[in-house]
Amino acid sequence: MTTAPTSVAWIGLGAIGTPMARTAAEAGFPVAAFDLNPAARDALADVATPAPSAREAARGADVVAVMVATPAQLDAVLFGEGGIAEVLTAETTLLIMATVGLAAIEQTLAGLEGITARVVDAPVSGGAARAAQGDLLVMVGGAEADVAVVRPLLDALASNAPVVGQKPGDGQRFKIVNQLLCGVHIAAAGEALALADSMGLDLAQVHEVLGTGAAASFMFGDRGQRMVDGAFDDVRSALTIFVKDMGLVAEAAQEVGQEVPLASSAQQVYQRGSELGWDRRDDSIVYEVLRGRGD
Repeated sequence: MTTAPTSVAWIGLGAIGTPMARTAAEAGFPVAAFDLNPAARDALADVATPAPSAREAARGADVVAVMVATPAQLDAVLFGEGGIAEVLTAETTLLIMATVGLAAIEQTLAGLEGITARVVDAPVSGGAARAAQGDLLVMVGGAEADVAVVRPLLDALASNAPVVGQKPGDGQRFKIVNQLLCGVHIAAAGEALALADSMGLDLAQVHEVLGTGAAASFMFGDRGQRMVDGAFDDVRSALTIFVKDMGLVAEAAQEVGQEVPLASSAQQVYQRGSELGWDRRDDSIVYEVLRGRGD
């Protein structure tokens, strides 16, 4: 651990942020953790130091890891009332691990001009269970020297953390492609099982049998099981995340003039679920959307 950062501020203790922060602390990193939810802070008190504010967590930290849900939350953490930008220094490395899109990264870099240029863009994929095991995929974009500073932390959090580009924003581009695939796969699983149910098939058997063939995928296995079980209130990944992420996919595709018809169809399904008031339920609830329930 001799090359590890002396201290890590962790901001954002949601479904994935909490196990990530715990994994970092248990790997030997001194972690000061903050979330707007006091219970989330207290839940890590056995391994990390709960901070009374984001600014206090970040003050003096070598690395500030931000794991929030949306671009607006990233902006608020950095530049809003009580934002951390005022306590960052030229020696601080900002590690953005949230999926916020390219525009948010560009706005962050502009806002931090003259404060710190050390920004590493490193969105994650893998879910809460893999986060707890240090088994995430992290897509890393940043200058070589800046990535080197956070490399020990990344290696504690991930089984695979490749550098996908030399500048912040490159990680977001990769994550957008990742989310296109994930979002379409979840919607496809929901559509397939909705059709099976409509035809009177046994959903558990459909899931078991088709999960052993060419139609199998991680999302069919994982989200498909939740659809079969009706485990929509066991929230491991909230629907609102894919409402946001498929919007980022659409924005990126429009910017480069690329058609994404499957992503567009999937986006409509997530949006319908949101309109039904299901934002905070598990994203596997797209099955219920496609069965026409809640309309």
